[in-house]
Amino acid sequence: MGGSQVNQALVRLYFEVRNGLRDPVAAWAKLTGNSQQYIRARGERRVPLDDGTAAELVAAAIVHTAAQHGAERVAALATSPLARLVGGLGGAVLTEHPCAPEQVLGPRFAGPRAEDWARAAYVLLWGENNRLVRTADTPWVIPGRYKGQKVVAIGTHPTRLSDETMVVRPGTDGALAMAMGHVLLKEFFLGRTPFAEHAMERTDLPFLVRLRPREEAYVPGGVVLGRVCDRLTVYGGEAVEVLLPRFDDGPGVLRRGVPVLRDGDDLVTTVFDLLLAVYGVGRPGLPGGWPDGYDDRAEPYTPGWQEACTGVPASRALKIARELGVTAEKTGGRCVIVPGRLETPHADTAYRAMLALLVLTGCGGGWAQVGGAGIPLVPYLCLHACGEDRSDVGALSWALAEGLFERRTSRSVLLEAVRDGWPMAPPPRVLALPRPIYPLPPGVDLLIGPDDHCDLSQPDAELVADAVAKLAGRTAVAEPGGRAEGGRMRLLVDHAWMHEYGEALPTYRPPGLGVPLKPTQLVRVR
Repeated sequence: MGGSQVNQALVRLYFEVRNGLRDPVAAWAKLTGNSQQYIRARGERRVPLDDGTAAELVAAAIVHTAAQHGAERVAALATSPLARLVGGLGGAVLTEHPCAPEQVLGPRFAGPRAEDWARAAYVLLWGENNRLVRTADTPWVIPGRYKGQKVVAIGTHPTRLSDETMVVRPGTDGALAMAMGHVLLKEFFLGRTPFAEHAMERTDLPFLVRLRPREEAYVPGGVVLGRVCDRLTVYGGEAVEVLLPRFDDGPGVLRRGVPVLRDGDDLVTTVFDLLLAVYGVGRPGLPGGWPDGYDDRAEPYTPGWQEACTGVPASRALKIARELGVTAEKTGGRCVIVPGRLETPHADTAYRAMLALLVLTGCGGGWAQVGGAGIPLVPYLCLHACGEDRSDVGALSWALAEGLFERRTSRSVLLEAVRDGWPMAPPPRVLALPRPIYPLPPGVDLLIGPDDHCDLSQPDAELVADAVAKLAGRTAVAEPGGRAEGGRMRLLVDHAWMHEYGEALPTYRPPGLGVPLKPTQLVRVR
């Protein structure tokens, strides 16, 4: 007997059926014809089972389920040892991270390779769980230190793995990222332009955006499709005032100016000009309210402003932003951010503010979190395990929202997303979870996980892959996706839901009350 632990009722029934049929897949097919016999025994006694038989049982369940019900009925959490196997078979890989990397970097972003990590010159460990930096799918920090890379940890607790630590208040990571972006835009795009060529060729910053009239000013109304300006900015001619969302002091509105061009009856500006307005980087002659300098605490998003939110001194935020910019310039973009799991209702906006730092400095390949076609775990469980909730997602909209989600629940919005083509797996028949997650989806034939409420503890992934290959008669695991496809990284997510919540461009939302899931987390750039 090995280290595997199995539901006593399940293993007894499995041995009885398999010994008679001599075929693990046929045995599992017969068992699932009356799976309530062992499902009712979940939470009761588990007994030891040798690792080979445990892997065979899991493989039989996966092969039968994929053949009979479709591969998408096999699901695994992204941090499960079985996630790569399930994903290679076409199953549902569930993720707890927001979709910000896909929105900004593209759906096939694969993260930095091992050699990229070793060559990194500057690393930001950004998030609470990065004190260990050995979670699944996350590169280790220690090997790169031998080559002289600088490591800066940002989180709520100090860490021994870094050269420098910035302790921030919980939920305020986005405020620090916005202040760093303010410095990068002012010193590396206006003061001088080391990243101008990268911005023109690899980002959406030169894209033209149509402006719509609103309350004696204008709001961004969408990208002018197929139109890219021949320069980053149209500064130097006519200018108008735009209304931008502000959430740090309640749902407010920022009034700042952008230069514009006339396109027939429409006014257009560039994403870069809008970004400067959002971050509060002013230029002479533009209307609106602008910061007086880095120490201005009243206007977001200056280093002085973030100090009141995060507790990080303005001088340190300024120093880290300059180090990131200078290092990226000198090394050709060899900077990396290792994101942690940010436990706030607005984690997606914080991720987008952090991603903007990499996009602006030409380090788009340095986001150490793998992207892909993962299915968000929260809406998955919400749809398949929970009833109707009483949340009002419209309460998260900004002051000038159109009322698209007023008095609507998160569940109704999720159902709309599924109807409109958002990828959502059906209820699983086989589900692998690396840790307890409740409520669990009902009606799962085989539940693989760490505690007594699961049928089977996690078996060795290689043994399972070999067993699947043997039972299915083919190679079990597909090769992972390659590098990100060509295209531009996007700092403006042009989607109705993003505009409704004032999050089409990077912004900061403070910690506080919020529904478990925001529709903006479902926006995927195809």
